[in-house]
Amino acid sequence: MPGELTEAVAAAQAGDEESFRFLYRTLQPGLLRYLTALVGADAEDVASETWLQISRDLPRFTGGEFRAWTVTIARNRAMDHLRRQRRRPSLPVPVQALSDLAGDADTAERAGETIGTESALALIAALPPREAEAVLLRAVIGLDAESAGRVLGRRPGAVRTAAHRGLRRLAALLDRQGVAQPAGDEDRETPPRPRPAPHAARTEPADG
Repeated sequence: MPGELTEAVAAAQAGDEESFRFLYRTLQPGLLRYLTALVGADAEDVASETWLQISRDLPRFTGGEFRAWTVTIARNRAMDHLRRQRRRPSLPVPVQALSDLAGDADTAERAGETIGTESALALIAALPPREAEAVLLRAVIGLDAESAGRVLGRRPGAVRTAAHRGLRRLAALLDRQGVAQPAGDEDRETPPRPRPAPHAARTEPADG
């Protein structure tokens, strides 16, 4: 996918409309889930603003992680929106908008495989905002720690720590729901795949 995405970006910059549609189809689901976590029901409007800016600024994109570039635009538009609304992001994550999370190679990026059910996804809303956004950027958008750090203006190590702590808290919340750890996985640091369960109330975070 990275190579295909890079080729599509170059073609879209040259004016190929089908390549731009490919970029939209590929990135919009993750962007929309991320924005939903930040601005709730206004995510569609903010996503539209995001894509307008992406289309306008695409000729000036000079390389690097394209997903990080797009999510930076999305985050800036979300923060502008929140300032206009005079409210702070509360990460009101609706379960329906966060299904089918993306996963990748390391612990945080495998979060999509381990927190992919409705009951676990709803618990993201109970995380501290910094940890929740780190988990969302890594698991939903699929950014590595360096790219996520650039988006958030934080060091990669801080992003890794926040994502790891967020996953630890999710594991603790799931454990308090009575979800058993799968046999043979006692040493895993990612949360186990849970069975469907009712939405959990906010609990005290786990140590970590």
